[in-house]
Amino acid sequence: MKQLYIKQKVFSLSGKFTVKDQQEKDVYFVEGSFMQIPKTFSIMNTTRDQVALITKKTFSMLPKFFVEVNGREVLTIKKEFSFFKARYTIDAAGIEVNGNWFDMDFQVLQHGKVVGTVSKEWFTWGDSYKVQVLNEEMETMVIALVVAIDCVKADQAAASSGATT
Repeated sequence: MKQLYIKQKVFSLSGKFTVKDQQEKDVYFVEGSFMQIPKTFSIMNTTRDQVALITKKTFSMLPKFFVEVNGREVLTIKKEFSFFKARYTIDAAGIEVNGNWFDMDFQVLQHGKVVGTVSKEWFTWGDSYKVQVLNEEMETMVIALVVAIDCVKADQAAASSGATT
């Protein structure tokens, strides 16, 4: 089992942050495209090779995010039409998310077997998540999924704040 930590800076306009291990060494670097269409987040390893990419589809009626790991699209997160509460679904071959993923407290399963868990770290400055990877072969996919869900949450928050002004 491997524990990783994602800590985002509160006032970072560039969308840059790192994923660290238990010894606080950088394991992944995440860079968002600021003021660019389509909105993307690139996840790079320690040698700065891109290992995952999250892309928000532009010009769709409802928000949709594509997640690629090592050049292959592995899952899609899309908003479902709903009148009251925002609902999202995750489409992926054999990947499920159980729990409250909007509060960042969930398990990631592959074919019914838990491969990772995510929990929000409370009382921190900015968003911080603890990610436990039980199947190290799935590490990059789990990190990409957490970053993608965080992108969806940020997109939802921006849409909500824009609608109230």
